[in-house]
Amino acid sequence: MDNRIFVSLKNASNYFHFEKLSTASLGLEDFCCPIPEYNEYLITDAARSRKDHIALTWLLRDNRQKKIASYMSLITDSIKISTTEKELHFLNYPFKMIPALKVAKLAVDENFSKKYKGIGTYMIEFAAFIARSCDKIHAACRFLSVDADIEHNKTVLVFYEKNGFLKNEELYNKNRKVISMRKDIYG
Repeated sequence: MDNRIFVSLKNASNYFHFEKLSTASLGLEDFCCPIPEYNEYLITDAARSRKDHIALTWLLRDNRQKKIASYMSLITDSIKISTTEKELHFLNYPFKMIPALKVAKLAVDENFSKKYKGIGTYMIEFAAFIARSCDKIHAACRFLSVDADIEHNKTVLVFYEKNGFLKNEELYNKNRKVISMRKDIYG
């Protein structure tokens, strides 16, 4: 039986809060996910990427201990979709490139994944919220995109598919280390 606490939009604020990564963010070194490269990114590259306007990293912090449970780096993107894919999303436009918000990095601390279930899905829901907010206020955004890292996590495709992502036909190649995927935030 799974005794982990299920995190959802309804209860997440009881346990966690979001904050933007800054040069003053504490506890980065304590974050530990099973992929060392992702830990290293948070510690050494995320702040520099923000300073250089390359990526904005969001931290999901535990309300009680203030430890980082998860992080996600977001960047602007556009995705190339085929005619068939456009039809699937009811997009009758002559251009192939469609605006998106890309989840460039997403990681969950292994200690929090032992206690909580659904943190990764909650992070995707937050990214969709940001994309819809951007679309309403600043600039058009139709999709979330991700390059699913199958090199480091063979089951990541199942996670993204469970969360409504589809493989991008235009960029699909079985020999790649990442699989380009998209989620229609209005579909």
